[in-house]
Amino acid sequence: MPHRPVLWRALIALAVLVLSTVVALTTAPTLGLDLRGGTQIVLETRDTPEVAADGEATDRVLEVLRGRVDGLGVAEPSLARSGENRIIVELPGLTDPAEAAATLGRTAQLTIHPVLGAVDPAAGTPGADEQGQPLQLGPPALSGDMVGSAQSSPNPQGVGHVVTIAFDGEGPARWQSLTGQAACAPFGDPQRRIAIVLDDQVISSPQVTEQTACAVGQVGGSTQISGTFSPEQASELAVLIEGGALPLPVEIIEQRTVGPTLGADAISASAWAAVIGSALAGAFLVVVYRLVGLVAVVALGGYALVAYAVQTGLGATLTLPGLAAFVLAVGMAVDANVLIAERSREEYALRPRLERASELGYGNSLSAVGDVAVTSLLAAVLLFGLASGPVRGFGVTLVIGVVVSLFSALVLSRLLTLAMLRIPAVRRRPRITGLAEVGPVRRRLEASDPGFLRRPGRWLAVAGLVVVVMVTGLLVRGLELGVEFTGGRLVEFTTAAPLGVEQARDAVAGTGIGGITVTETGDGAIALRSGELTDAQVAQLREAVGAAGGGADLLRDELIGPSLGAELARGGLVALLVALGAQFLYLAYRFRWTLGAGAVAALATNVLVVVGVFAWTGRTADGVFLAALLTVIGYSVNDTVVVFDRVREHWARNTGLPFHRVVGAAVLSTLPRTVNTGISTLTILVMLLVLGGATLADFALALIVGIVVGTVSTVAVAGPVSILLQRRWSGPPPRSSGAGRPVGKADRRTPSRRTARRRAGDGAVV
Repeated sequence: MPHRPVLWRALIALAVLVLSTVVALTTAPTLGLDLRGGTQIVLETRDTPEVAADGEATDRVLEVLRGRVDGLGVAEPSLARSGENRIIVELPGLTDPAEAAATLGRTAQLTIHPVLGAVDPAAGTPGADEQGQPLQLGPPALSGDMVGSAQSSPNPQGVGHVVTIAFDGEGPARWQSLTGQAACAPFGDPQRRIAIVLDDQVISSPQVTEQTACAVGQVGGSTQISGTFSPEQASELAVLIEGGALPLPVEIIEQRTVGPTLGADAISASAWAAVIGSALAGAFLVVVYRLVGLVAVVALGGYALVAYAVQTGLGATLTLPGLAAFVLAVGMAVDANVLIAERSREEYALRPRLERASELGYGNSLSAVGDVAVTSLLAAVLLFGLASGPVRGFGVTLVIGVVVSLFSALVLSRLLTLAMLRIPAVRRRPRITGLAEVGPVRRRLEASDPGFLRRPGRWLAVAGLVVVVMVTGLLVRGLELGVEFTGGRLVEFTTAAPLGVEQARDAVAGTGIGGITVTETGDGAIALRSGELTDAQVAQLREAVGAAGGGADLLRDELIGPSLGAELARGGLVALLVALGAQFLYLAYRFRWTLGAGAVAALATNVLVVVGVFAWTGRTADGVFLAALLTVIGYSVNDTVVVFDRVREHWARNTGLPFHRVVGAAVLSTLPRTVNTGISTLTILVMLLVLGGATLADFALALIVGIVVGTVSTVAVAGPVSILLQRRWSGPPPRSSGAGRPVGKADRRTPSRRTARRRAGDGAVV
């Protein structure tokens, strides 16, 4: 009977692993456009005097655009409404944004006109045919809503392709009348032609055939446009005719194009970073924690399998920031395992029974692991709800990673650890488990004085000086905002031959296009940025850069409208403020408001330092940088949560101690976990920094700085702020599930005489 819960947990874990294996082997991941290449266009519908741009009208626009996109021949296109009046169009494999924008952005009503002949402004509407020949157009005879379908096909009677048009409603009768009138003109006369107009441009002006009788016209409700069309020309004409009219005008407010090579390189770089970083982190865990570390490595392998299966099984899109989130979540899973292992070591020092120490380690770590998971989930959910574009994919992947890391640490790792500890050979040699020996870091800490925070103002002064230096970077150098926040266009090219920045600037200057900033990315590509660039200018710049570098391939093309850029900037600031507020409310609920305020002060310090580093180094703050900042908030708070969880325990057991000694003892008792987790996580992030390419490298740098500063700020900011607030607004300790239980030998040991004399002025010993 006592083993029945363990049996059920084992069966559930086995079922999850088997199901995950099946899903991983049979389901391909859904890659975002930033990984497989393609174009994403965000359209915004506009009000007209007759129609409001609400959700219903935008849905009608969406259906018209769907017909246009289907005619582009793109595999697996995606169109979806976002909010009331935005439409997100994803076109995998299409790396010519001009082609997509030209097709989707045509917004005027499709109309069909008689041709009156020579241009005479007093006689009707002037126009020009496909070759630029002036035409005089009469009033529209048919509108786009009378077109039922348009399809291209090979010409059965000759060379080229034809476009077959079918009419609906009043269309057949009007078409018959229009063609009957045109057929009365001599063959070759402009009046024998019919003009199909879209967006005030004649897209086709076919001539009525000789078989059409005067005043009779074409009957049957359909017609066929023939000529020397190529397959592409016929397909595009059919798309434009069938797509026809949009119920509302639309504006392209965002456009992103990623070349296929950039996505492939990102996948390869992230994979290598994950493999090498995880291998090094795993080796470190085995060295430090021996068999328990080996179990943690196996559990992390299970974590990777389950997380990948959940990602693919749910159909969640894996983006470039999502890859980084997957790598980062490995570090978070390491954190939980290290926290449990360190707690188990403490329990074994008090009760030298392996299984009992392990179970108590898991039980006493549960509150800290849960609080860490909740704070990380808060940041991830905010990313998904407040961010946009690929950054939302980061939020999705991070949510999956946090949830699965709990399964890895609390279920899979726990089962494997108990099974390992029941092996007779292991029972006889407890030292090989890694639980029966206190690490060198903890041995040194046991001799340390927990009263080192008795003057919290000094710690805050040093931290404040660092913050001032970082903020000075914002004032002196400023923060280089990406086009996501400023609006404009950014294009990146890779050249066949190495091309320096000065050579690229000379090539760009030769085009006569002004206002372009030329830089070199970390991958050796050439980046061009301007407030406004047309597709024709981008093509001209590509030709100029290619001529200087032996050919140029498009890596990335991003266009952000100024209104959207301002909106994203506001959204990013709101996301940061909401994240800080959410963390404060949760920590105030779980601990005390004085501790929550200390944690938020530390988080604000972390954000300012990361932003300052990017300002001083001149790195671009873009959407991925925003993801990094929110991750710093969600991840760097982990260390503060773990420390405050221990503060809660110490405080409940030692209510008579000065609060600064309670905090100091909590910092010292959790420092081994902090050091070991930091080394493991930073190992993975350093690999991402070295191997991840320019975009992922900036992301990794922000997290490395955030984690290092976050660890220090727990001691230098969170603790001192909480101590000062507690001195001003004293109150009872928060409730602790671990109250009354010893948490480690260092917490009740008898100090040496010299240590006792040194601590005499600080109160009792923790």
